[in-house]
Amino acid sequence: MGSSGRREGRLSPVAIVGWTGLAVMLVAGFLAALGGLNQSLYGASAFVERYLDAIASDDIVSAAATPGVRLDEGDLAGAGLPADISTAMLRSNVVDSGPEDVRVVSDEAHDDGRHTVTVSYRLDTAIVRTAFVVSPIEPLYGVLHRWEFATSPLAVIEVTAAQSPLFTVGSLTLDARATKTGDDLSAFRQTTQYLAIAPAVYEFGYQSTLLEAVPVQVVAEPGARAAVTVDSLPTEAFVERVQVKVDEYLVDQCASQPVLQPAGCPFGVVIDDRVVGDPVWRIVESPVVTLVPSEMRFEMPPTAGLAHISVDVQSLFDGTFSTLEQDESFTLALEATVRPDGSISIQLR
Repeated sequence: MGSSGRREGRLSPVAIVGWTGLAVMLVAGFLAALGGLNQSLYGASAFVERYLDAIASDDIVSAAATPGVRLDEGDLAGAGLPADISTAMLRSNVVDSGPEDVRVVSDEAHDDGRHTVTVSYRLDTAIVRTAFVVSPIEPLYGVLHRWEFATSPLAVIEVTAAQSPLFTVGSLTLDARATKTGDDLSAFRQTTQYLAIAPAVYEFGYQSTLLEAVPVQVVAEPGARAAVTVDSLPTEAFVERVQVKVDEYLVDQCASQPVLQPAGCPFGVVIDDRVVGDPVWRIVESPVVTLVPSEMRFEMPPTAGLAHISVDVQSLFDGTFSTLEQDESFTLALEATVRPDGSISIQLR
């Protein structure tokens, strides 16, 4: 009876074989599923596609956090870049457009474990093909593949902010002086390098009450360098404000002086006869203000104007009295800059 019970508790050879086969099938199924995941969701191609999708979705935080994207001090030094290079553009709402219609062209595995993933995509109106080299890193849970870019795909964009240190990229306004010190802060043209997510298209420009720049698009390719100049020029409002100041100066400070040679003014007259009354000046034509950039400021070149004098005189020849009515042409030049508080500084030349 006892021996019979013990025999009933044992697995038969057939059952053992059956359970073993099931275990093998389960292990084989797990390995197959794991292999499928490593080839698809956790594959090198998927890693690159997720990076490009993040840029296209304007999820720049995720794109910048992708392994192998960030540059450490050693990477920056090796690329000849300053350790304090600006990362201000590594944020959302800066990219004008990202890669679209992404398609993996090939995924080539190398003996050292690295993969070269070649991808085709549309960037603005151009069809671009880029080869990304990715390297394996410590697996997730010890079994799922993880990757990093062997070389960072970040681009470097050198921005020259001409005539104004401020510029816009996307919805962001940046100051090209942010990393500058000393005399560099007062330069009329500011050139600064920025790290930028790539591939992507960026639009640079600037617009304020006094200055505006025509928008310029820049295509940033992975690992490449690009340069752009944001050429801020005076707006009509800027020119009008300077014109008002010029008119006020000529009328209030110059024409108001009852003398033949108004002090500190661009016009005057020399008369041989005796002046017997106060000269009266009026501005017939005020110089029309035009502003062009120079190395250090905006300049109005010497521009013609016309003043008129009316004065009673007595002839030294025969003693007769008369009123002299005479036009006097003159030229006026000036320099103008925008102060940090937004006001205009004008210096006559």
